[in-house]
Amino acid sequence: MTGRRIPHPMYAFLSNNRDELIERCKAKVALRPHRTASEEQLSKGVPLFLEQLVRTLLAEKSGHAAESLRISGASGGDGSALSEMGASAAAHGKELLALGFTVDQVVHAYGDLCQSITDLAVERDAPFLIDEFRTLNRCLDNAIADAVSAFSERRDRAVATRHFADEGQRLASLLHELRNDVRTATLAFGALEAGRLAIGGSTSALLGRSLASLTALIEDATSGVRLASDRAVNTSFSVASLIAEAAAAASLYARASGCTLTVPVVEPSFEVSGNRVLLSAALMNLLQNAFKFTKPQTVVMLTTHATDERVFVEVHDACGGLPAGTEALFRPFSQGGADRSGLGLGLSIARRSVEACGGSLNVRDLPGTGCVFTIDLPREA
Repeated sequence: MTGRRIPHPMYAFLSNNRDELIERCKAKVALRPHRTASEEQLSKGVPLFLEQLVRTLLAEKSGHAAESLRISGASGGDGSALSEMGASAAAHGKELLALGFTVDQVVHAYGDLCQSITDLAVERDAPFLIDEFRTLNRCLDNAIADAVSAFSERRDRAVATRHFADEGQRLASLLHELRNDVRTATLAFGALEAGRLAIGGSTSALLGRSLASLTALIEDATSGVRLASDRAVNTSFSVASLIAEAAAAASLYARASGCTLTVPVVEPSFEVSGNRVLLSAALMNLLQNAFKFTKPQTVVMLTTHATDERVFVEVHDACGGLPAGTEALFRPFSQGGADRSGLGLGLSIARRSVEACGGSLNVRDLPGTGCVFTIDLPREA
């Protein structure tokens, strides 16, 4: 009769087999094409992660839950402040970008370690406790998410700076970013599909951020193409109908963000002349921007007023006020808030769309409260 195998403490197993695990990771890297910097890749990433994982396991074994979370972060992500492991992973992600690595190589670096630990444990007949496997998966989940996030953010900045030389290169930049976000989303989905990581964890959140970034990039690209190639003839139309259409679409954003949209009645006699497609896209961009940055449970207002010669459409939000240098918001690739989804092209394209119709787009700061974006258009007699 075979006796029951006694689980080995994972922290002891990792400490005793540290060098073997690192060598196995190097061997896995060497088997893949275009991985010429394996020594540099592993010099800080895998050894440091192993050391932090061991300290996390020891803290949990000793009943020091707070210390465990300080080192490696909570399940589901680090929140507003990175854990020690998250900060190291973020720095490692930036270093891999400088070495010319791609986002899938960042993910594989941690996947190799997980596979190496599992293989060696089977070979040494060293079973682990279920709780230890959960801790390992949590640490891998957080490290992958923080490394990829830092890698992607720095890569996005570099790509934006490098490619915004002319309109053709701007489009190439957008397509490049779309491809990268699709790749990130695909890798995150693959990791979740494998069943080793929990739904609702950091990798799941990374998938959500990638999809949100894709949506923002597509919106930016669509508006830019319309501005460059739309040949619709300028027509006169009712501002009330334009506002009604925008309000119907914006109500979905209001519901999703937990905010309220208020739209006072528009005087039916207000008419303007211009490219309705461009003006509608510009207005929707302002409304999306408002719900993106306004504080939860606040009100976004879409108001309209006029003089004998001008019509003013205004979007009021409750973002808390603008940073210094508001004109920078209208520069391509400018992003002033914490949410960095997209490339920061929306306001630039919206202003150009309004100007193409003979109007102007400006913003007014309400310190401590929010801001007001105003579309100013010539009024039709």
